[in-house]
Amino acid sequence: MQLIDGKAISAQIKKEIAEEVAQIKAAGGKTPHLAAVLVGHDGGSETYVANKIRTCEEVGFKSSLVRFEDKASEQELLACIDRLNKDADIDGFIVQLPLPGHISEQKVIEAIDYRKDVDGFHPINAGRMSIGLPCFVSATPAGILELLKRYGIPTRGKHCVVLGRSNIVGKPVAGLMMQKGYPGDATVTVCHSRTPNIREICLSADIIIAALGAPEFLKGDMVKDGVVVIDVGTTRVPSSETKSGFKLKGDVAFGEVAPKASFITPVPGGVGPMTIISLMKNTLLAGKKEIYS
Repeated sequence: MQLIDGKAISAQIKKEIAEEVAQIKAAGGKTPHLAAVLVGHDGGSETYVANKIRTCEEVGFKSSLVRFEDKASEQELLACIDRLNKDADIDGFIVQLPLPGHISEQKVIEAIDYRKDVDGFHPINAGRMSIGLPCFVSATPAGILELLKRYGIPTRGKHCVVLGRSNIVGKPVAGLMMQKGYPGDATVTVCHSRTPNIREICLSADIIIAALGAPEFLKGDMVKDGVVVIDVGTTRVPSSETKSGFKLKGDVAFGEVAPKASFITPVPGGVGPMTIISLMKNTLLAGKKEIYS
């Protein structure tokens, strides 16, 4: 069993991005600028946004943070998005999800200029990705493919089972694994809460990408020897062992599955660090106008 070290790979990519940004600046080019919009004070969202801002500093990007209280209206948020769309200095921006219940997430996503949608959630980016056109690929699926590529894990002709059908991870990663080229060319099965015989399907998988948000769902008796396991889950569960009173659990029962796996990602330290670094890669592309001029 080999551990897939997302922390180490993300550090390597961070260095590559920083070197390219330094070259852009030395040549008199524009510093890439990422903005983040945060509504409310959700603990997880606060942490994610703080990490994104810190990573921007580490790679040499300019970053901005726009804050709103929980009670901010949908109209206020949409007006802010309109301003960011029109701001020529901002190359890309994200609106941190989840949003308060009175704000339509889909309306917000669609209001973002797809040319600045570095999260890759806009229907234009999602649609272009589905037919293999250049676009901003959502960060977590992009990070998963980067891990497979950097570890040289074969995907051609392999049976890849994706657990979960979310618009953010399950659907896009399934589409990417089906596309021609590497990493891709896999035969993909998507399982979800209405799928019967999930255990039998998982037992036939060469690669399993678990993105259900169900702690330790994938057990040792659900996988075959030599399987590659990518665990996307990050659920906070109560724990008396930590100062914070909780710990992160993945969708995979690591202790049971790891001995049977050829490659496996840990939680934390696997897919998580790749999500932020993939966002940085999209911002660099946005700054260079490589996808949309």
